[in-house]
Amino acid sequence: MIGTEIPLTWNTTPLYPSPQSPELEKAFADAAAAAGAFREKYASRITRLDATGLLAALQEYERLQETVAKPQLYAYLLFAADSEDSFNKKLSQRASEFGNLMTRELLFFDLEIMEISETEFAALLADGCLENYSYFLESVRKFRPHTLSEREEQLLKLKSMTGTETLTRLFDELSASFRYRMEMEGEERDFTGEELLGLLHHQDPGVRERSFSVFLRRHEENGITFGTILNTIALDHANELELRNYRHPMEPTNIGNDLPEEIVNRLMSVSEDNYPLAREYFLLKADLLKLPRLKNTDIYAPVAQTDRRFTFDESRKLVLAAYDLFNPEFREIIERFFTEGRIDAMPRTGKSGGAFCMGMTPSLSPYVLLNFTGNLRDVATMAHELGHGLHFVLAQEQTMLNYHAPLPLAETASVFGEMLLTRYLLEKEADKSIKIALLCAKIEDIIATTFRQNVLTRFEERVHLERKEGLLTSERICELWWEENGKLYGNSVDMIEPYRWGWSYISHFIHTRFYCYSYTFAELLVLSLYRSYLEQGAAFIPTYQGILRSGNSRSPAETLQPAGIDLADHAFWQKGYDFLKDLISQLRQLL
Repeated sequence: MIGTEIPLTWNTTPLYPSPQSPELEKAFADAAAAAGAFREKYASRITRLDATGLLAALQEYERLQETVAKPQLYAYLLFAADSEDSFNKKLSQRASEFGNLMTRELLFFDLEIMEISETEFAALLADGCLENYSYFLESVRKFRPHTLSEREEQLLKLKSMTGTETLTRLFDELSASFRYRMEMEGEERDFTGEELLGLLHHQDPGVRERSFSVFLRRHEENGITFGTILNTIALDHANELELRNYRHPMEPTNIGNDLPEEIVNRLMSVSEDNYPLAREYFLLKADLLKLPRLKNTDIYAPVAQTDRRFTFDESRKLVLAAYDLFNPEFREIIERFFTEGRIDAMPRTGKSGGAFCMGMTPSLSPYVLLNFTGNLRDVATMAHELGHGLHFVLAQEQTMLNYHAPLPLAETASVFGEMLLTRYLLEKEADKSIKIALLCAKIEDIIATTFRQNVLTRFEERVHLERKEGLLTSERICELWWEENGKLYGNSVDMIEPYRWGWSYISHFIHTRFYCYSYTFAELLVLSLYRSYLEQGAAFIPTYQGILRSGNSRSPAETLQPAGIDLADHAFWQKGYDFLKDLISQLRQLL
């Protein structure tokens, strides 16, 4: 369903001519030399620098960070595109070990920033020359109570190479290696995992259940490995919490996100209070599908005669048109991803599953990975990932230390892009049945991005809390997963038995602790921003652009202040769910 004779893969030659090129070898060597020179110049001297000296050190550190990052990012792109290629594996491992070494070499910089006394730090900030770096400096110092000596930090980082980083790599390679065999239309054939998950949108309920069951059973067959990985990740996190005097498994994430614990708790509790909205929709969807009761394999089923397939080119045109309607400047930015070959679209064995946008540096263009199979969800995913790409491009006016948006705001542009696509499709569509299908797809997407992510976060929290008391068997992990999903589904949805293993393919649990609540945060934030857009029209666009351009130069609360958003306000979070309630009411009216 790609809609083009030539497979669409990304072009990484603007980074390096090839993975065997002398330019890449030189990049590794130059970065290592620059890191050594920086350490020799500044180690044990940061606390004695005046504001001008610290500014020079920060600017030199930023240039170094870009130099060190580029070969690592290149290696990651090659590995994500084909993890079965032996050279890609070696290069990826080399880049991982190189990154670990560079981190250990440069640890001193953050540690010495933390050592500056409060009085001296206040005096430094009072000098206007450090204004662009004040938020970075303050963010570093927030971890001061939880940071160990440089030697201890270096040892922890060194051991992670044979610990959590190895387990993360194992998870990625094992997941990417899976091949699935299933009968389809009377013929046994091979599928990738992404193709099987794509069949959750198939018209036939038997195909939906069979494809998801085959996918999950394969993970169950490897349950010892997946259970060991998750257990060890949780144990390692628990050990770090104890070493660093954290009170709760989510505390490091909350500090890194610059979100007070009470705001995160409010976000999650408001979400749980609104679970009945999801159940209301699930009952409505069962009626639409003429089923007595939904299974969890039916949630994303197409309604009526709407099992429409899209070519890649059709999807590209729809996404570009949706962004163009909002802001032609955004369309121009997004179109360059296609024309410059910065999208890898096709699902294949060995390729990373799911989708992502790799933000590089302020001087390097971002790349997008998709696994396009041609359903409506894939069109929305394209809009989502290109929203990330737009965000990364707009933030390139920031310097390296302020470039990557904080986790709570990282999904803002992506989710907003999906809203723009839905609006465009609804406005251009005259067929009532298609409108119903589009509205259902949007409601399901909001449910998946808020309630489901809240379920994932609660499950992850319980795993980490229970692992502190001892090893979790795979059966116990499955129980925790079943229980947390059951709180959302209630009596409205039956979970198929293999779904007990649904936790085993969620990469966020392995890659980044408690990432999932950022999706809930972003979705509710975007619903509020989108409502402002509907009320203000074009006058809203500069405010929105300002949020995206800010990168990580300010706290989430400060970044959102121009939009009139107060994260501490319970009503703000509820407004997002009120928007979902309105969508469900619109669906009832169409029916």
